[in-house]
Amino acid sequence: MAFTRRAALAATATLASFASARAQTRWQAACAYPDGNFHTRNLRSFLDEVAQAAGVQVQLHSNGALLPMPQIKRGVQTGQVQIGEILVSAYGNEDPFFEIDSIPQLATSTEQARKLRTLAKPYVEARFARQGLTVLYEVPWPPSGLYTNLPVPTLETLRGSRMRTFNVMTNRFATLVGATPTLVQAAEIPQAFATGVVNVMVTSAQTGVDSQAWDFCKTFTPIGFTRTMNTVFIQRRALEALPAAQQAAIREAASRAEARGWMAADEAGAAAQAMLGSRGMTIAPPSAELLAGLATVGNTIAEEWVGRAGEDGRKALAAYRAG
Repeated sequence: MAFTRRAALAATATLASFASARAQTRWQAACAYPDGNFHTRNLRSFLDEVAQAAGVQVQLHSNGALLPMPQIKRGVQTGQVQIGEILVSAYGNEDPFFEIDSIPQLATSTEQARKLRTLAKPYVEARFARQGLTVLYEVPWPPSGLYTNLPVPTLETLRGSRMRTFNVMTNRFATLVGATPTLVQAAEIPQAFATGVVNVMVTSAQTGVDSQAWDFCKTFTPIGFTRTMNTVFIQRRALEALPAAQQAAIREAASRAEARGWMAADEAGAAAQAMLGSRGMTIAPPSAELLAGLATVGNTIAEEWVGRAGEDGRKALAAYRAG
């Protein structure tokens, strides 16, 4: 009886300690996109589930309010925040492999994006792990298009323009088509157009809605272009400091967030493009000449990328192309 009583007391103490840990855990999260963006809404739902299932309260700082995109990954590594969401290709200067989903015209459909991400994910996870980070889930952006004030029958139309870019690949694309590239974060797009720093861009319909592109562009040409990926990740030390049950709850919530996010990406793409049209923008189908030019530029960028990404890049791209 005494042993049973002691065991019961010990179990009660353990449960009390676990409950205390749940109650006391407070984290911060950072993302670069506004609250209305489907990525941010999905992240907020994930964090709500983390609070409900794992007892970890997380305050979300959206729209780059706490950390701008280029600083989020480092912020998680150093513990300034515990969870971050980034456009992973924006970190191509750190590691070219992160740019695989930004190769133009390589993956333009949801099916192609899933295939590419399945092949690339182990490489991305290994790179994050080496920096003390754990990937929680990944969700693509809707297909991208060109935002211009004139129709774009061929790539030659873009020559001499001032193009907003957001990663190494879009920077290279701008250069190859004869445009002047300028790196502009999503939250700064309206100001960049208003001041004449840029006058065209290639990005998703969702980003066009977020930035109210109808205020500064007349035409949206949906070209597919890329299905760039957002990666949500956590500081491994913070995750592993939690009891196993809480860690499992967070991973399960992340799995649901990934499934939910992929569905939302397709829905957001269609809704955002409809919104652009409803606000007066012309939705212009791409010409055969434009698509042919994009394919040529995409192949050039792919070969250059393999040269920078090394053996991992070569293997991943070859596996993707092999089907």
